[in-house]
Amino acid sequence: MNKTPGFYIVIAAICLSIGLVSFGFILKGTALDVKAMERSVQVKGLAEREVSADTVIWPLQFSDADNNLEKLVSRVEQKNDAVIAFLKLHGFDDDEISTGSQSIIDKQAREYANENQKFRYLVRSNIIVYSSAPDKVQNALSKVSQLAKQNIAVVQDSYETKVEYIFTTLNDIKPAMVQEATEKAREVANKFAKDSNSKLGKIKTARQGQFSITNRDSNTPHIKKVRVVTSVEYYLSD
Repeated sequence: MNKTPGFYIVIAAICLSIGLVSFGFILKGTALDVKAMERSVQVKGLAEREVSADTVIWPLQFSDADNNLEKLVSRVEQKNDAVIAFLKLHGFDDDEISTGSQSIIDKQAREYANENQKFRYLVRSNIIVYSSAPDKVQNALSKVSQLAKQNIAVVQDSYETKVEYIFTTLNDIKPAMVQEATEKAREVANKFAKDSNSKLGKIKTARQGQFSITNRDSNTPHIKKVRVVTSVEYYLSD
């Protein structure tokens, strides 16, 4: 029996339909697999440590006034020597002490000068301690009032004279802290996976947060709190 062209068209259409249906099942299965692969959980892990500052900057500032500028400058130089002698007495070396800038103010040269002021000239002197021994600074700070007996009033309550404590060895503890934060993140992810009847897979993405260094509190600026938060995303599976 001769087969008409229409017969072949019908056969071709049936084959095409079967192929499309099969292809649809394949796409559906692939989509389900991809969707399963995309299941994930994002968690954060925190690591904190308390460390001691290893560097300190201590500005010592005092002022003096007089109507005789030459006499005033000479007296300030003597007081500078007295402050340096005080610092050396408390264990500071020459390479830890530097003489900062001195400012001389002529009050009469000001546009709005006060004619009733007692002294014409004012000198502010600065001596800077830069040391890797915060304990020595703590000790000297407790005894700085001894300079008052030499008529040297060291300013301690201004922003310019604030003692600055610094922690400079962050790189030494970074790897261990990142590991600790990552382990804590995994603990949280495991708990989530268990509660959702899932299994924890490999890491999908991970981001190390910035390290922050702050004073533990306002009364102990020489003790620092180092903190880092790590964000990790894990795959989940049934």
